[in-house]
Amino acid sequence: MQRFKLFLPLIIFAILAAIFFGVERRVLTGDYVPTDLPSALVNKPLPEFSEPALDDGRIVNKSHIIGEVFLLNVWATWCPTCHYEHPFLVKLAAQGVKIVSIDYKDDAEAGRRWLAEKGDPYTVTLFDEDGSLGLDLGVTGAPETYLVDAEGIVRFRYQGALDQTVWDREFAHRIAELNVRGAVQ
Repeated sequence: MQRFKLFLPLIIFAILAAIFFGVERRVLTGDYVPTDLPSALVNKPLPEFSEPALDDGRIVNKSHIIGEVFLLNVWATWCPTCHYEHPFLVKLAAQGVKIVSIDYKDDAEAGRRWLAEKGDPYTVTLFDEDGSLGLDLGVTGAPETYLVDAEGIVRFRYQGALDQTVWDREFAHRIAELNVRGAVQ
């Protein structure tokens, strides 16, 4: 028994190393993405909300934004990854993709300045100063993007920055499918 006690730290280390390398292999092969936290909202309606628009303070609710397929993008001026993502969102909007945004836990003046300087790809930006809408959505950080169908049902959630690779892999086929499904109805 005394010898077993001597080897116990080595055994524990070997078990932990095996777990670590197993997870690392799954990450490298794409079987496991550590940032993919499941969203309780997928295939459920957007929560009801009433938030001020960043640009003019008018109150916007869910009925104002649904009716066609759109992206709901969560961003903030304090988010470094959002700076990387923003030019791609401007490009998507120029291609006709409807994007609604949430300026999350931010300073309103900083948000307005950001959009004036970098371009405004959004049909409307909701100002979620206290993070209550983000909490209802299950936001874990910025940026996050939700794909919402014409009826206001969340169909997909992506955590992290959108770029062309992510768009092609995760969004393009889903949007095409939703648009075809909407045209048939």
